[in-house]
Order: sequence, then C-alpha cells, then structure tokens
Amino acid sequence: MSFIAWIVVGIIGGFIGSLVVNKRGQGLFGDLLLGVIGAVLGGWAFNQLGRSGVTGINLYSMLVSAAGSIVILVLYHALRGGTARA
Repeated sequence: MSFIAWIVVGIIGGFIGSLVVNKRGQGLFGDLLLGVIGAVLGGWAFNQLGRSGVTGINLYSMLVSAAGSIVILVLYHALRGGTARA
C-alpha cells in the first residue's frame, strides 16, 4: 500500500475514531497522526487474530484503522485524565 493510501486511510480512520470516543475530531493533524498510528496498531492486532489488516483504500481498512484509533484514543484519554470541560 502506498504512503498516500496510508495517509488517506489514516485520516478517515482517525476521524471516525475521534467521533466515536469524544464526539468531535482532534483536528486534521491530530486525526492524521492518530489514524496512521491506529491503522498500524489495528493492522497488527487484526493480523494477530488471523484476519487481514489494512489492505488498501476500502471500507474494511478504514474500519480496522478506526478500531486501532479508538484503542489509541481510549488509552490516551485514560493516561491524560479525560477531556471533561465545563
């Protein structure tokens, strides 16, 4: 998969993960970083479970990336102390 494809899948997966966890995006750069890390983590985890990881720009890869992003976001917020705002 090309570098550009990883970025596209990363942005979309990170944005979906951000919306699921905290109901708003983290900004373009935050979504990109979170999504690419999530795509790598999700791809690795799915491979460990006997499933294919990120395979290209398709719905399955975006869901794998989003799943990894959700895990990363939950851990991030747990370590940071949450995002409670008045």
